[in-house]
Parts: sequence; structure tokens; C-alpha cells
Amino acid sequence: MAKFASWWAHKRQADCALIHSNSDYGENLFWGSGKDWKPGDAVAAWAEEKDYYDHKKNTCTKNKDCLHYTQMIWKDSLKIGCAKVVCRSGDTLIACNYDPHGNVIGQKPF
Repeated sequence: MAKFASWWAHKRQADCALIHSNSDYGENLFWGSGKDWKPGDAVAAWAEEKDYYDHKKNTCTKNKDCLHYTQMIWKDSLKIGCAKVVCRSGDTLIACNYDPHGNVIGQKPF
């Protein structure tokens, strides 16, 4: 998974765009201004979305994103790999991929 995440992050290194790979893996992307961001910073940002997830209803709060969080904690994902690149702009892109992917419609993450 780390090799795939690295391959995709390097594909986006020129523009640092938050464009998904459209693979069959789950994927979270993080952008940060400057070069000092670490994978743990990305994970912390995604984990903050927990506040917007309603497990009982299995939905995100209206007009809020929680799909990075649910992908990150998806019960069936067995493998994860992450990669960081510093883009030409000097900003940071972090990609994490999950296998198997989560966020399956109609299923709860845990």
C-alpha cells in the first residue's frame, strides 16, 4: 500500500492537487501549506471529522465531511500505506491508501 500511495503522491507532486487516484483502494488525501507536515498531522485532521459522524444514523452532519474519518477506521480495511511529498510549490501532499476500501454505501464503518 505504501508503494501505491507513494506512486500516487509523486504523480501529484507537480501541482499538489487533491485529486483521487480512482483506484479500487480507499484513499485519503491531505494538503498542507509548507513542507513541515507529517503523516500524523494528516491523521489528526481526518480524525477530527469524528465529531461530524453519527453512527446511529450512519451519516455525516449536514454540510460537513466525515468520510476521511470513516475510511480511516473502516472495520474491514486490513492494509494501509501512506506517503508524503513536498510539491514544487513547497507545500505538502500526504496520501494514504486502504485495502480493502471502506465507505461502502449501506454499511457502517464499525
